[in-house]
Amino acid sequence: MLINCIAYQDGKRLADIPILEISNYLDKPDCFVWVALKDPTPEELAEMKAEFSLHELAVEDAQVGHQRPKIEEYGDSIFAVIQLVEAIENELNIGEIDVFVGRNYVLSVRSRSQQRFVGVRDRCESEPHLLKQGAGFVLYALMDTVVDRYFPIVDSMESELETIEGQIFTKGSARANTERLYDLKQKVMVMKHAVFPLMEAVGKLYGGRVPQVCINSQEYFRDVYYHLTRINSSIDTIRDTIGSAMQVNLAMVTIEDNEVIKSLAAWAGMFAVPTAFAGLWGMNFKYMPELDWYYGYPLALFTIAGACIILYWRFKKSGWL
Repeated sequence: MLINCIAYQDGKRLADIPILEISNYLDKPDCFVWVALKDPTPEELAEMKAEFSLHELAVEDAQVGHQRPKIEEYGDSIFAVIQLVEAIENELNIGEIDVFVGRNYVLSVRSRSQQRFVGVRDRCESEPHLLKQGAGFVLYALMDTVVDRYFPIVDSMESELETIEGQIFTKGSARANTERLYDLKQKVMVMKHAVFPLMEAVGKLYGGRVPQVCINSQEYFRDVYYHLTRINSSIDTIRDTIGSAMQVNLAMVTIEDNEVIKSLAAWAGMFAVPTAFAGLWGMNFKYMPELDWYYGYPLALFTIAGACIILYWRFKKSGWL
């Protein structure tokens, strides 16, 4: 689906144009065309390929989707894959935006995501002195917006981890904590797969050999790189903390199991006393001194009860009950 197709010249918006007129603007000096698509059909991508002379391998990647974040050069153009991560009902949805950038065009292809980028276009149009830098600045603006949307997700994961840590020492919550920690670990890995490859790719857009289309926006891509570095560092910290929390949680499970075992052993010990006395006095010998004694039965019951009371007191004092 075509979202918009707009021509810009010298950093200023010229007009919304139909796709068939794109070629009329590509040859104008200081002019570029910015096209945005959402979940395009193969026919729409084929049309864009013909208009902008896109490389067939890049078009194939955009059509197939589910690509690892990357930035690839094809002659004097570049192809960027950026993962869109959004939280929906406590689950992370993974979308993708593929950006084709040339000297006089920008084509963004958004797939499997409801995130909107109207604000990016408004931001660029409100800064014509920056938009004058060309298609490279548009790539920066799109990338910067995506990266900024990573921060709230990472912050929410940190908050969730702090909540789980506060419940680790709550008795009886070990199983629930383990499930929540593993669920959080999966979310962290999703963010890691979105951030780390992109960080490596963006590092090639400033300093050293930089693609010609991005050469005027190097400092902006460096800023994006630093943001990704911060996010990646936070993700690594969360992942390490999750590992420590799992170990502590398993230790709490072991402690709770030991408490149960000690309690069972204490009750077994108390039941062993009457069992021993009953077994002793229940033997079928003809001559047993206590059989004919008038107070034998009450004394036997008193002895059994007294022994059980003493054991209960000792176990209670030692913390086994």
